[in-house]
Amino acid sequence: MAAKAPTIPLLTPYKLGKFNLSHRVVLAPMARNRCYGYVPQPHAILYYSQRTSKGGLLITEATAVSDTSLGFTESPGIWTTEQVDAWKPIVDAVHAKGGIFFCQIVHIGRVSNQAPISSTDKPLTPQIPSNGADVPQFAPPRRLRSDEIPGIVNEFRLAARHAVAAGFDGVEIHGAHGFLID
Repeated sequence: MAAKAPTIPLLTPYKLGKFNLSHRVVLAPMARNRCYGYVPQPHAILYYSQRTSKGGLLITEATAVSDTSLGFTESPGIWTTEQVDAWKPIVDAVHAKGGIFFCQIVHIGRVSNQAPISSTDKPLTPQIPSNGADVPQFAPPRRLRSDEIPGIVNEFRLAARHAVAAGFDGVEIHGAHGFLID
């Protein structure tokens, strides 16, 4: 009698809310920094579709919710009509291959070089890389005022609506590095 092949948990189906994933391997969000003017570019169609499998889950790179939530200059956003329209063919390509696609919406907090706002006015202390790479430098953050919090919440709400308008299946909300109180 032949031995039964072992079950590999990563390759077994999983029900995630209303989604039936064919496996548990997820394309995790990772910075690509290949946008222009915070608008995703057509080459992202190839990038994301190459990583798509039928019933597989993909999560975009950190996608800014507004022009005050920016981190790096070549990262995407989803607060303008132009950005939403640029995401549509990317989402369509993932769906055409049977993938499930979530947009990671983010406010970058104090990990920014663009007048960052944060829960604290403490600058981020960069970690010295062990590989000798350059140490990133960040602008000192401005402490977020209490009366500004509803505006930030609204930016996330609008970004989620824009993600739905672009065709994404869901959003993953990321508070970003250094936005939380340390």
